Amino acid sequence: MNLPSFLWLWKIAAWSMGLSLLAYLMLAITGVWMFRARTLQQFPFFTPFIGGNKGVRSLHYTMGISMVSLVLLLLAIGIVGTFGHFGSLGHSSHLIAGLIVVALVLLSAFSATQISTSRPWARPLHIGVNIILFVGFAWVSLTGWIVVQKYLP
Repeated sequence: MNLPSFLWLWKIAAWSMGLSLLAYLMLAITGVWMFRARTLQQFPFFTPFIGGNKGVRSLHYTMGISMVSLVLLLLAIGIVGTFGHFGSLGHSSHLIAGLIVVALVLLSAFSATQISTSRPWARPLHIGVNIILFVGFAWVSLTGWIVVQKYLP
């Protein structure tokens, strides 16, 4: 194919991945805050500055929505960029790693919407999926770095 350079697309992907990892870190921090507030009835010293438990929950939801959006953007960039550059998909294990991460993120988001006292399975599922997601992000980052090396001159 005689197409223009996809370097701009990979720059967007790099920023999206970095912001996804930052969102994941912030989700872990706010998740631990909510766990402490629920189990110990104790807030970290600066929690009142962000609106107490409701503020932390709101921040957690906002970061979750942001991470889902960024991961879906990464999926679209990966498909368009790879298809545009190679003419087909599946040139490395990065596709499998990426699809697994997308599935885990969507499962985490779904389970988050189900958390309530009437659904005791939702919170452990949400937390468990997010722990597995750490491994998924590590795998997709490693395979992504290997893919990036193919595009660099």
